[in-house]
Amino acid sequence: MSEKAGPGAGFEFPSYEVSWMKRDLLLFATSIGATYPDELHFLYELHPRFAAFPTYPVILPFKRTDQEVVDFYVRSNSEPIKGVPKFDTTRVVDGERKVEFLKPIPVSSEGRKFEIRSKVLGVYDKGKPGTVVETEQRLVDAETGETYSRAIGSGFYVGQGGWGGPKGPKVPNYPAPERAPDATRTVQTTMETVHLYRLNGDYNPLHADPEPGKKMGFGGPIIHGLFSWNSSAHAVLQAFGASKPENLKEFQARFAAPVKPADKLIIEMWRTGEKHDNGFEEIRFAVRVEGGKTVLTNGRAIVKVEGPIKSKL
Repeated sequence: MSEKAGPGAGFEFPSYEVSWMKRDLLLFATSIGATYPDELHFLYELHPRFAAFPTYPVILPFKRTDQEVVDFYVRSNSEPIKGVPKFDTTRVVDGERKVEFLKPIPVSSEGRKFEIRSKVLGVYDKGKPGTVVETEQRLVDAETGETYSRAIGSGFYVGQGGWGGPKGPKVPNYPAPERAPDATRTVQTTMETVHLYRLNGDYNPLHADPEPGKKMGFGGPIIHGLFSWNSSAHAVLQAFGASKPENLKEFQARFAAPVKPADKLIIEMWRTGEKHDNGFEEIRFAVRVEGGKTVLTNGRAIVKVEGPIKSKL
């Protein structure tokens, strides 16, 4: 992600409280493909090592404190960013997402106060295709000020460009190595995949109702980009990090093409040998639809590589 200044850079959105229960973590892990019995520590609240899957914080800006379904469009109609046009939030898709995992979250927020603090990093005009809004979101313990995760994300506002803003800086690329992958995983989605994943709190009608997808040129509903992103994080951690949540330090990918319900995802992963602090290593990955387009590019994770782990009670 670029993290460079641009129009609206530094604009801060009002912070808001977020909360979760053990049940939310169980649902999330199930919806992204955690497996029995080796990953029972993500699937069973009485497991001695029960923990949140590390990417869970990415759902909190959608879920906030809710346990009931909410109106996604009303929730998304955030405060306008000063210095740029007001964009139509019914026509936005994910562009790219990077998350740094700084502290493991507790298995429940009960008795604590957590909040999301967000600011704009830049707004970039891509012409006729649309506009990119890049933001930072931090999950913060409101009482101690400690940051648990830091997400850098870009939303692509389809067909809402051409307002005279800058095109934006060149962003780093992390291409997949030109050799056979070191590990491969497959994810077979179904027509109901979106309906399970959206129960985590992301109720965008684009993923349930055919009409928004038709209006945006997708021909019908598409699977959440963050479903593919989170499922890939699961695949990487399972393949290289022994499914231990503490073994994932960073994770990022660019959303390149939509995934349709019932598509089969092929996740290909490569060790780079590039070492980071405390034995962590850079992993590259790419995700494609079987027989079709690449849907996630620029895939990069920082993982402490270990062998497979067996879950025991």
